[in-house]
Amino acid sequence: MIKIKSPEEIKLMRQSGKILAEILKKLVRFVRAGMSTKLVEKEAERMMQEKKVIPAFKGYYGYPASLCISLNEELIHGIPREDKIIKGGDLISIDFGVKYEGYCSDMAYTFAIGKIDKTQRHLLAVGKEALRRAIKRVREGAFLGDVGFSIQEFVKKEGFFVVKDFVGHGIGKDLHEEPEVPNFGREGEGVCLRRGMTLAIEPMITQETEEVKIKEDGWTVVSASGKPCVHFEHTVAVTKRGCLILTN
Repeated sequence: MIKIKSPEEIKLMRQSGKILAEILKKLVRFVRAGMSTKLVEKEAERMMQEKKVIPAFKGYYGYPASLCISLNEELIHGIPREDKIIKGGDLISIDFGVKYEGYCSDMAYTFAIGKIDKTQRHLLAVGKEALRRAIKRVREGAFLGDVGFSIQEFVKKEGFFVVKDFVGHGIGKDLHEEPEVPNFGREGEGVCLRRGMTLAIEPMITQETEEVKIKEDGWTVVSASGKPCVHFEHTVAVTKRGCLILTN
C-alpha cells in the first residue's frame, strides 16, 4: 500500500532531507585520495551524532554499515572498509540515509577524486542530468512510467545503460516503501502520482551493459563490464505546487 504523507509529515521529511544534504555536502569536501572508505563513514557518523539523527541504513536487512561507499565499477552497496583506499582518478559514490523524528531521507551522489578522462566526465554529467529530468516529470497526475522513460531515453541517447535490476522506491517512516520507482518505463503507464507521495528517485547508470553482479560479500553490486558507473539520488515529495526536492 502506498502511504500518503500529510503536510506535517512532509515538513519532518524535509528537515530530515536538509540534514542529510548538509552532511553529504561536507563529506564530498572531506574525501581525499589516500583515505580509507571506513574513515569517510566514521566522519559521517560523527556528523550524524552531532545533528542528532539516526543512520537509516545500519542494520537494514542486516546491512553492516551506516553508509554505502562504492568505487569505480561498484554501482551500489559498497561496504566501507579500513583496507579500501580511495585513489586519485577514482569515481566515488556515497549513498546513505538518515532518520529524523521517525522519518527517513535517502540521497546518493557520485563524484571524481582528481583528474578523470572524458568518458567519465560525460558519465557523471549524464547521471546528474538524468536525475534532473526525472524530477522534472514528477507532478500530481503524472505516471511513474513518465519518470522512468525520461531517464531511460536520455541515458540511451547518450550511449550509456540504465540498470534494471535495482530501482528507486517510496520512502517515509520506512526507508523502503511502495511503490517501486524504476529508471525505465513507458509514458502513461505505472502508478499515477498523487499529492502526498514521497519517493526516492535514483538513476543507476553503467557503461557497455546494463548487467550487474553481486560480489562475494553479498552486498556490493558491480557492473558486469568492469567499467566505472554512477548513482545519483534525491528524496522528493509530490505537492500541490509540483515536485519538492526534500534533499536539496
